[in-house]
Amino acid sequence: MIRVQRLNHAVLYVSDLRRAVAFYTQAFGFEVVAEEPRASAAFLRAAGSANHHDLGLFGLGPGAPRPPRGTTGLYHLAWEVATIEDLAAAREVLLHLGAHVGESSHGATKSLYGADPDGHEFEVMWMVPREAWGTYEHAAPVEPLDLEAELARWGAAGRPAEA
Repeated sequence: MIRVQRLNHAVLYVSDLRRAVAFYTQAFGFEVVAEEPRASAAFLRAAGSANHHDLGLFGLGPGAPRPPRGTTGLYHLAWEVATIEDLAAAREVLLHLGAHVGESSHGATKSLYGADPDGHEFEVMWMVPREAWGTYEHAAPVEPLDLEAELARWGAAGRPAEA
């Protein structure tokens, strides 16, 4: 058995490296920590991350085909935000970039879905405090997300609002 602690980084093939770097720096505020022109690669780090890099991008060129939807392979990456307010702010960024593709409540998590310029889907999610999971401990429903109601419920610091 391999005992992992967490996902350290993800690496994506993209058609246009500069366009992908621009998207991830604008959408998530990632910083470019290293570039390798011989491999048409860039490595990006999230603000506050202790990783060398959180995302690697390898450019294949404008003629690179996208994998057909519905085939085996990676479906999406999930990026966690610290507060429900951060999730609401992420919705605005995704809408502004034309990258918003959906949103759901999974009980213990509240999620937005986006796609980068190459069609890679990703999730931006906020996790409900562990003590409030209740019946969602062993369930992961896919329900519509009412973000305004969640903002009202969880208050300013990701904790239940006081009555």
